[in-house]
Amino acid sequence: MDVVRHPTARRVKLAFDPSSGRVRLTIPRRASAKAALAWAGQYSDWIAAQRAKLPQARPFAEGATVPLGDETLTIVWREGASRIVRREGELLLLSGPRETIGRRVEAWLRREALRLLAEDTAQYAARAGVAVDKVAIGDPRGRWGSCSSTGAIRYSWRLVLAPEAVRRATAAHEVAHRVHMDHSPAFHALVAQLYGSDPTPHRRWLRANGASLHWYGRSSSGG
Repeated sequence: MDVVRHPTARRVKLAFDPSSGRVRLTIPRRASAKAALAWAGQYSDWIAAQRAKLPQARPFAEGATVPLGDETLTIVWREGASRIVRREGELLLLSGPRETIGRRVEAWLRREALRLLAEDTAQYAARAGVAVDKVAIGDPRGRWGSCSSTGAIRYSWRLVLAPEAVRRATAAHEVAHRVHMDHSPAFHALVAQLYGSDPTPHRRWLRANGASLHWYGRSSSGG
């Protein structure tokens, strides 16, 4: 359990993050940590129930399947010295040390994510008539994309694991922030205009299924 003392919190709060499986206990600045932990102890059954509903860990290992947009790839290891990961149809082929399969597959997916999201972003930026100074990727827990006032857009690389429409709708959302740095009706209208249809179903998909994307590449022990 992560215990966080927050200066502006008005009450003790317990939260569960399905993308990491972590429990967070927030305590007001002057509250008793001992009393807060005792209070949280009353919710052990609730915590256990939340953990029981966690998505299954899906390590990148030999024989595992990996979603890539609207496709599914199978990881195939073959005897050899080459460490390069390459795609052939629906197969993701690699050789080299078996113990580095997971790391190398994730690196390949990150490169694909940057390539595809950069293309998506360029397309929507051209439609909007705006400039995007930089496109980057990371692995944040709390958001799928962010747009800075300086014109840089950063995405979660895990969007490459989502359906193509979800990834592209997210790119349209972030590009629209180059025009409206808010979530006003004008902003949402621009997102729909750039994307070409209502992106609401794709945002709902992320809310319902996004946590499961964070369990790809993780071992059953949570590593």
